[in-house]
Amino acid sequence: MNFHGTEVRQKALTLLRGGARNTDVARRLNVPKGTISYWKHMDQAKRGESTQVRPSLLCPRCHGRTLDAAAYAYLLGLYLGDGHISHYAKHRVPSLMITLDDAWPGIQDCAEQALHAVFPHNATCRVRTAGAHNIKVYSKHLPCLFPQHGPGRKHDRKIALEPWQQEIIDAHPWEFVRGLIHSDGCRITNWTTRVVGGVRKRYEYPRYFFTNVSDDIRELFTGTLDRLGVTWTHCTRNGNPYNISVARKASVTLMDAHVGPKY
Repeated sequence: MNFHGTEVRQKALTLLRGGARNTDVARRLNVPKGTISYWKHMDQAKRGESTQVRPSLLCPRCHGRTLDAAAYAYLLGLYLGDGHISHYAKHRVPSLMITLDDAWPGIQDCAEQALHAVFPHNATCRVRTAGAHNIKVYSKHLPCLFPQHGPGRKHDRKIALEPWQQEIIDAHPWEFVRGLIHSDGCRITNWTTRVVGGVRKRYEYPRYFFTNVSDDIRELFTGTLDRLGVTWTHCTRNGNPYNISVARKASVTLMDAHVGPKY
């Protein structure tokens, strides 16, 4: 780490007070631009001058920036299913990464649109991985917006919504359900056979599945379905109750109206 003495800092402040740009001062004194910005911010605060914070640094939780609640509800569903927050040493801020299968490019587009809506001043990117893309955004305020973040896998720790998150989900339940289905769910066509008039006939019907190892996340999903009037059942496979099924005709019709097949 490089330490800069008082003399260098004072030269920088003199130039900044004279109207010099941060970039020019950093280049002239061979000091990182971030250090120059910090010195300028602290100097303005010390002298009682109003300081402007870059829009990308504003947080709906910390600074009261307007939050697109519907987009956030959808993004929260994606995060609980296929997302995680990481902070590598080489990066200054943490990143939110949502891994989505290349079989559903439309969902990748929806995820990136939601990131743009929730983080309108932050750049997003897509990183290719085997058979999928990681949809990413960087922000130091990710833990503020996703307090469920923590060490280890989600199913190994308690997952509970904060009261402000629950208010958003209550206002936009279908967006939340849609995000969960787009991450860890599917709409399939099941079939069975019935004997009609002495003849065995094949009968097909649509069905929604949601699969997640976390008991807490499944309960968030089913609790929201209950409030929406959607009938669901546990579908235990190999002794594991990880699957939630929606198969009643009226409930599938309701899900089709608000969620629909992956695309």
